[in-house]
Amino acid sequence: MLNIVLFGPPGAGKGTQAIKLKEAYNLVHLSTGDLLRAEIKEETTLGMEAQAYMNKGELVPDEVVIGMIESQLNSNKSANGFIFDGFPRTTEQAEALDQLLSTHETAITKMLSLEVDDEELVARIVQRGKDSGREDDKNESVIFNRIITYNKKTSPLKVYYDEQSKYHIIDGVGSMEEVFDRLQKVING
Repeated sequence: MLNIVLFGPPGAGKGTQAIKLKEAYNLVHLSTGDLLRAEIKEETTLGMEAQAYMNKGELVPDEVVIGMIESQLNSNKSANGFIFDGFPRTTEQAEALDQLLSTHETAITKMLSLEVDDEELVARIVQRGKDSGREDDKNESVIFNRIITYNKKTSPLKVYYDEQSKYHIIDGVGSMEEVFDRLQKVING
């Protein structure tokens, strides 16, 4: 089973590459944001629990998100593998994910980190803001703050996966196809 943690700062191209990886390797794409929205829309027990936290302006606890991921693992037992997008974001979440996958007799195969310099990220996100109309993607100081927060919070994950020899840096600059080719070389490596 091929289980990939797709990693990278806002604007690195994770969403685009996740779609291409999903199609090329017949994987299930698990975006925590999409999972949360789907569980809430379907009014599942986990969805209602998540909604209660969100209504109070609080983060959804890790155990609720892990529960949603477990639900997806159970629903996709015949899958070739999974792309984890947006989770884990902390070492504690990575450890919880490892424990969950272990109960399903699988593990993370590779952590692929799309690396793009900050100036390029800001330019991409500003362009995305112009194209999509998202206000939070138009303000450069807000964008820089998101990137700084991402770097601070997620850098320990790189160490976590590097210690397991699963961390791979992918140059995220270039055409969609060039970046995808780099991803495939590491996966097929």
